[in-house]
Amino acid sequence: MSTTTAPDDVTRKARRAGIAAFIGTTIEWYDFYIYGTAAALVFGKIFFPDDLPAGVGTLLAFVTLWAGFLARPIGGILFGHLGDRIGRKTTLVITLLMMGVATAGIGFLPTYAQIGVWAPILLVTLRVIQGVAVGGEWGGAVLVASENAPKGKGILYSAFAQQGSPAGNLLATLAFFILSAVPTPAFVSWGWRIPFLFSAVLVIVGLVIRLKLEESDAMKSVLKQNKTVKLPIKEVLRKHWLLVLIGAGTLPLAQVTYFKNTFALSWATNSLGYTRGTFLAVIAIALVVQLVVQPFGAVLVSRMDMRKAICLIVIPEFILMPAMFFAIKTEVFSIAVIGMCLATIPHSLFYGAIAGLLARAFPTRIRYTGLSLSYQLCSLVVGGGTPVLAQWLYNSSGNIIGVAIVSASYALVSLVCTLLLLNRTGYRVGEMSSAEREDEIELNGSTENPPSPTPAPMTTSRLSAGDHLAETS
Repeated sequence: MSTTTAPDDVTRKARRAGIAAFIGTTIEWYDFYIYGTAAALVFGKIFFPDDLPAGVGTLLAFVTLWAGFLARPIGGILFGHLGDRIGRKTTLVITLLMMGVATAGIGFLPTYAQIGVWAPILLVTLRVIQGVAVGGEWGGAVLVASENAPKGKGILYSAFAQQGSPAGNLLATLAFFILSAVPTPAFVSWGWRIPFLFSAVLVIVGLVIRLKLEESDAMKSVLKQNKTVKLPIKEVLRKHWLLVLIGAGTLPLAQVTYFKNTFALSWATNSLGYTRGTFLAVIAIALVVQLVVQPFGAVLVSRMDMRKAICLIVIPEFILMPAMFFAIKTEVFSIAVIGMCLATIPHSLFYGAIAGLLARAFPTRIRYTGLSLSYQLCSLVVGGGTPVLAQWLYNSSGNIIGVAIVSASYALVSLVCTLLLLNRTGYRVGEMSSAEREDEIELNGSTENPPSPTPAPMTTSRLSAGDHLAETS
């Protein structure tokens, strides 16, 4: 009886952690994404002077969007430190509260016509708080899911946390889609505020769930054995700085959503003939595709040589992402939907897998900091700058070609850096990464180097991955 109870308990705990990570990240990303949608649709009109040249107000609104990305590394460092020092649970409760307060605050902000320059200043301030919160959220949520997973299934369970991004994005898009029925004057006056104020309700739900979370066994061992690092960021930068840079380089493909859902929304509604509701429907359909497809990225890299899987996932994006813009340009709804859905598939699969791959790269005692720093460094340089760069390219040239070319380059950078990462950490799920072997030695007292599994054919690899780790432990 005891031989089956323990695995069942592990599975139940893993599922609870995965579901909690999913719901929490959904709420956090909902808050973060409604800002991008509002920036594309309305912020340029209400938080800046109304006599600016065409496109400049939108560009400035995208700059305020970028402020959140500039703040995300601060959140990654701050909450990475706390998460590696005192545990993941407490930090995730704090980040959720911060995000909820900032988002609801934006919903109450007066406009430029009411308080002048203080309007954009307050907007940027609250956006920075959002950025700090989400900067600490992502790494902790991924680790709560992956560290509580059964052995050999960390990549699969990390996909729970990753699902929060498309789910939150879809929820944000649907909120504004419903409000597209509101007449434009009313939408500009008060309608856009409703999704921000609704965040307060979602945060209460998230807090109830997060307060019931448990720390992973690995983190409990670190805390119990007093193996925490006094200053995690110092060790990460001293010993793992190259890994952080490579990790950041893997992630530009995860940021192409800002080409699709932020820049393209503004471009389609301001420069092309789409109405707000029509193009939000295009985005919503693509997000449903992402929500369904994304977990299969984690499945794919868990079933075969990870290098081959990543190539199969990423290479199609070289063509599909640029093609999406020309599909949108036709102004035919069905063609735009097909173009955006096809472009969504590769980077969705990639996003479903990459969190688990990065989590394998760092040892437990500094994992939160290392993982967060990699992700937020990319967000700082690439994520927030994407709609700004795209809008600037379009304003400068008057056509979409430059934007299409740049979007393809994101996939190229991610492919190269992910292959470099796998060469350092290992490329089969049944093998312990170097960081996992370090944990095994430091926390469990093992001095043996677990043997690498014999490469298995595709017909048997589904069984070999988890079983091998269970045997070697």
